[in-house]
Amino acid sequence: MTSEPKRETVGTPAGDARITWYATERPRLVLAAGHGAGGGIEAPDLRALAAALPPLGVTVALVEQPWRVAGKKLAPAPRTLDTGWRALWPALERPGLPVVAGGRSAGARVACRTARELGAHSVLALSFPLHPPGRPEKSRAAELLESGVPTLVVQGGHDAFGKPAEFPEGSYTLLEVPYGDHGLAVPKRAPLSQEEAQTILTDGVAAWLPG
Repeated sequence: MTSEPKRETVGTPAGDARITWYATERPRLVLAAGHGAGGGIEAPDLRALAAALPPLGVTVALVEQPWRVAGKKLAPAPRTLDTGWRALWPALERPGLPVVAGGRSAGARVACRTARELGAHSVLALSFPLHPPGRPEKSRAAELLESGVPTLVVQGGHDAFGKPAEFPEGSYTLLEVPYGDHGLAVPKRAPLSQEEAQTILTDGVAAWLPG
């Protein structure tokens, strides 16, 4: 049984962050997911997980970084994003429950960079930005490869920030959403509907999360 989402404001050195909780009555773990640099927790993939996972015993916490809460349009430097995430992490912890650090795009990078030091059980990286569009030489693969915990990458087949075939070998798991772009959206002409693409995401994440 799930409840209505609840909001919690958490002070950090970078400003106030906000957590929207999608709780379940008997949780087995917490999935904390941050947003990207170009949007907030209204991203369709984050919303899909918040709807699909609580009935399966997963409490989902969608995290808004301080810059987004303050209404700013541009994300700050990675160091500032990490500062905010580290400071709000204690608010995500629940006695006896593993916490999976997650996020989309820039949020995935934050989760990877901080997972080991914060004691995250694992990392869910949605649309990991392997490199800036058209700049494969500017690789961020080291952040992913050095997460230090089990990691699932969910990547669109046509993601301009890094297609699945571009990812290096490593100890992480990669789940492809065929035809998906950086937002995991598929074009109307694709032989895969948006609903089917979303099911690949939610079913894949549900199967990967610890039981």
